[in-house]
Amino acid sequence: MATFPVIYMDKLNGEERAATMEKIKDASENWGFFELLNHGIPHDFLDTVERLTKEHYKKCMEQRFKELVASKALEGPQAEVTDMDWESTFFLRHLPESNMAEIPDLTDEYSKQKCRKVMKEFVLKLEKLAEELLDLLCENLGLEQGYLKKAFYGARGPTFGSKVSNYPPCPTPDKIKGLRAHTDAGGIILLLQDPKVSGLQLLKDGEWIDVPPMRHSIVINLGDQLEVITNGKYKSVEHRVLAQTDGARMSIASFYNPGRDALIYPAPALVEKEAEEKKQLYPKFVFEDYMKLYAGLKFQAKEPRFEAMKARETTFPIATA
Repeated sequence: MATFPVIYMDKLNGEERAATMEKIKDASENWGFFELLNHGIPHDFLDTVERLTKEHYKKCMEQRFKELVASKALEGPQAEVTDMDWESTFFLRHLPESNMAEIPDLTDEYSKQKCRKVMKEFVLKLEKLAEELLDLLCENLGLEQGYLKKAFYGARGPTFGSKVSNYPPCPTPDKIKGLRAHTDAGGIILLLQDPKVSGLQLLKDGEWIDVPPMRHSIVINLGDQLEVITNGKYKSVEHRVLAQTDGARMSIASFYNPGRDALIYPAPALVEKEAEEKKQLYPKFVFEDYMKLYAGLKFQAKEPRFEAMKARETTFPIATA
């Protein structure tokens, strides 16, 4: 079985650049996932983010999880739970407006200021990394530099936010998933996951494969919008989180997505290059419309979502490459 792709970003700056770009290309085309090391975000800073996230869960979220999730998931017959996940989450917005001041349930001012400062710095570093990665994808795709960022832009720039998750030990992991299988709706996803407790898996060639925990790594996966823009050359990949009996798993998934009003469609240059009859395989649509559809169909196959958007498709003015 092929080894999960790990990319050392510092090798892009030397004689191994071509080989590293090829690894990114292979991972994008054949995995939809890869893991980044030596990405430029200081290790001690990532340790601080991890520590604060775990402390926040224990102090502010754990009791709520026990009341809202654990009690419901464990009651009743021991049948599989298919309508909820074994996770505690909250969401932070960064772009176009920030809600970093609203990190939930912090009561003392010091904790508020500390968490707000660290998370703001964290997402700024990830925003920069996301845009760097988009340009690397452009290079591999043969698109002009900045094409993907421009495609995401909309009237007010991209949207960017983070889902902060904790997965406590679960007594019945055979009954409930940490997070049910799905593809991500957006653009490029940057994940800081627990360095010790596993659980994240992706579906490749009909088999579930573990995404290995690696300290100080950032896991990258591609969302539905990049599948559309690349006309299927890159594909979003189904993934899930398994609940574990031992160990509490933390993750922060940050989503660099198109702006709400961004018009999404296959890059004309890729349609011409990749399709013999210049056939556009994917629909064109406004990102917000796709997200409204996705909200109710997240845990179902992505293909019917694309078909539904194609059925709604109207004539939009599309610039040529």
